[in-house]
Amino acid sequence: MSSENRITARFVVPPELSDRRLDQAVAELMPEHSRSRLQTWIKEGALIVNGQKRKPRDKVMMDDVIELEAEPEVQVSWEAQDIELDLVYEDEHLLVINKPAGLVVHPAAGHAAGTLVNAVLNYAPEVENLPRAGIVHRLDKDTSGIMVVARSLIAHTSLVDQLQTRTMGREYDAVVVGTLTGGATVDAPIGRHPRERKKMAVVSSGKPAVTHYRLVERFAAHTHIRCKLESGRTHQIRVHMAHVKHPLVGDPLYGGRMRLPKGTTESLREVLAGFQRQALHARQLTLEHPETGEILTWEVPLPDDMEHLMEALRQHRRELESHDF
Repeated sequence: MSSENRITARFVVPPELSDRRLDQAVAELMPEHSRSRLQTWIKEGALIVNGQKRKPRDKVMMDDVIELEAEPEVQVSWEAQDIELDLVYEDEHLLVINKPAGLVVHPAAGHAAGTLVNAVLNYAPEVENLPRAGIVHRLDKDTSGIMVVARSLIAHTSLVDQLQTRTMGREYDAVVVGTLTGGATVDAPIGRHPRERKKMAVVSSGKPAVTHYRLVERFAAHTHIRCKLESGRTHQIRVHMAHVKHPLVGDPLYGGRMRLPKGTTESLREVLAGFQRQALHARQLTLEHPETGEILTWEVPLPDDMEHLMEALRQHRRELESHDF
């Protein structure tokens, strides 16, 4: 394989990762690679610290220089499948996709096929030479909306850097339980739930996580909000909004029992009961083009199910307001 197709990266250890194990530090710095792959690169000497080969358990210190030069991991077990993609934008470096709710992003146990990666491999076979087939960030299976996939190594390196430096802008629409009076910021660390391993939670030992939200529309007992992330933790918006007692409508993990507002009509009850996913949609993505440096922004509209949900909530609000007179 030619040298220009090799995976290269260089990081200076930040203060918050000082005194951490090397394998733990690089997992933080390069989340797009699996931990097992990173450990293999460390053991092979493809990943070095201050020019020297280290062991995965060796500690790193602030300002240590970590460098990686390795062969791409070809995922031969992932099959290309002819699955339709809703493409928002494409060029030789990027695929910007509007992902529907219900589509798993990455092959995993129980989802070896029928994923976004299988679809991308069919549409752009060259991504098989990129880490995780060009996937640099994810959306939960039942979260809809916009995401970007790297189509070249230049793009992959650039997008990972933009995610690490938080210069990639992501904005989400959500419908939450309860009426909010305004926007706020949730700054609370997120880690694995201490008892329920499928869930994340706000825990003191978790990774830093910051979510900003602002009010878009208030209903009788629900609120449409818009969220911006400073970090990209697993289930971040879902965990943070549940933490402040305003879980997302329909959230099967963090929503708890469905709460029906006072004066709920039968039609609204049916809509709420029938909304079987978290009411979360990635609406906007802003990034720097990896080749031209141009700042690009894309938006995708709300999917039909969320539009239907909000129209039912508006109708309920109108009915309650009419009864006040």
